[in-house]
Amino acid sequence: MNDNMLSPTPRRHAGRALRRGLPPRAAGTLLAAAGLVAGMAAARPVVAQGYDLIIQSGTVVDGFGVPARAADVAIDGGRIAAVGDLGAAAADRVIDANGLHVFPGFIDTHSHAMPALLRGELRTAHPLLAQGITTIFANPDGGGTVDLADQRARIRDPGVGVNVGQLIGHGSVRRAVLGMQAREATSEELGRMQTIVRDGMDGGAFGLSSGLYYSPGSYAPTGEVVELAKIATEYGGVYQSHIRDESDYSVGLLGAVDEVIEISRGSGITGVVTHIKALGPRVWGESAEVVRRIEAARAEGLAVYADQYPYGASGTSIIGALVPRWALAGDGGDLYARMEDPGERARLVPEMWENLDRRGGADRLMLQGGPDGGRTLQDVADDRGMDAIETALALLAEAREGGGGGTGLTSFNMNDEDIERFMAQPWMMTSSDGSLWVPGEGHPHPRGFGAFPRRIRKYVLEEGVTTLEQAIHAMTALPAQVYGIEGRGVLEPGAAADVVVVDLERFRDTADYDDPHGLAEGVEYSLVNGTLAIDEGRFTDALAGEVLVKAR
Repeated sequence: MNDNMLSPTPRRHAGRALRRGLPPRAAGTLLAAAGLVAGMAAARPVVAQGYDLIIQSGTVVDGFGVPARAADVAIDGGRIAAVGDLGAAAADRVIDANGLHVFPGFIDTHSHAMPALLRGELRTAHPLLAQGITTIFANPDGGGTVDLADQRARIRDPGVGVNVGQLIGHGSVRRAVLGMQAREATSEELGRMQTIVRDGMDGGAFGLSSGLYYSPGSYAPTGEVVELAKIATEYGGVYQSHIRDESDYSVGLLGAVDEVIEISRGSGITGVVTHIKALGPRVWGESAEVVRRIEAARAEGLAVYADQYPYGASGTSIIGALVPRWALAGDGGDLYARMEDPGERARLVPEMWENLDRRGGADRLMLQGGPDGGRTLQDVADDRGMDAIETALALLAEAREGGGGGTGLTSFNMNDEDIERFMAQPWMMTSSDGSLWVPGEGHPHPRGFGAFPRRIRKYVLEEGVTTLEQAIHAMTALPAQVYGIEGRGVLEPGAAADVVVVDLERFRDTADYDDPHGLAEGVEYSLVNGTLAIDEGRFTDALAGEVLVKAR
């Protein structure tokens, strides 16, 4: 650990950092709260009383971005009761955290874990808890169900291991009304989409997600998204977008970031560029201009943020990476009919080659599923004696015959300079974009098992891209503020007791591209709503997570 990580810094420096990361009023609120909490460490000991649990003598990083400090944390009735020098206070149980770090539970703003969490063997959320995650947001990329009430019921019965906040997906809403039609919605169809979004927000959704890169979201004009975002804005919701282009497929990376800014400006909504990246050699280096444009929008008074996972590879599918969107339009099955039509195939293949070039070539695409999971598309093509695109088309056809409908890819397409430039921004949150897989089911991207400890191990402790306090802020208080999750993401009296106690020397990801299922190490204790989910390094299998509902 860097020596300066725990060194005291003047509070005015913390204030400047917070104000750079948040709109002025929100920054002032958090800074005031930070001052109150920080002052507790210097205050006289708390009057002795009984608590459910005391985490004693840990190094507390409270989420506000202020310097770490030695403090005790008391928990009672599922909430944090006190933070500071608790003196002789008694508790039903005392955890000795001497030599350990105490953080708010991490909030994963972009997770694909929801389908797995609804399965019996994965409801306990071990891979998430092992990373320090206690809350996820479901239905990103414009996907997921439009029946959020049914999803809530399935989460609650019999429960899950982490808290879940819901988003309503633009792509799913559009598909429910227009199917896969590549055209603008009529006024009547737009009205039906607005009703679905309103129903989702009425049920407690935290905002609207989009996947304008994917179909059918890609068929929507910006104005459609603005009108739907206005509905979410009425409820204080957020617009989280897998932007229309992270490379130069269509409008380009810069044009796609501008679109998020335009949607924020046109609807008044908080905009989030989710899993931000400069994808592929053609746009490497454009991170500097992306940062400049987001900073300019924020200076204008717009609430624009981003989140990021700490890897140089992304995760998608053969369809997502290589197939042009026109080939997916129309009724179901059109792609496969076009693959079999000689004229359509002759149009499809050259465009897929162009998209492969954007990704840097077939040796940068690792297959996730099937018998070739863990091998590159180039390796499989060489074995089959075929070129890369004919191999990709063959894999799609084989997956369809087997009921898979597509083949997942891990795409190695980013460079370190862009990753680090994005990460250093005070408005950057942390996410995983990860899915949970049962070992033996496939060869997924390791981010679902290791994103959060990797962010700390590699980019704080080893490379010093940010301080520990800034990294924890990006995982806790900042997403709680951006998404409006009341009473979470910080260690302060009254907050929900989502807490992780970590051995920082051991905290690391073990999942990698060769072995993507390894559980993270170093979390000694994890509490979800005051219930121990990890106790002395062992899972309790408690299903203490709650469905979080956006406060009105």
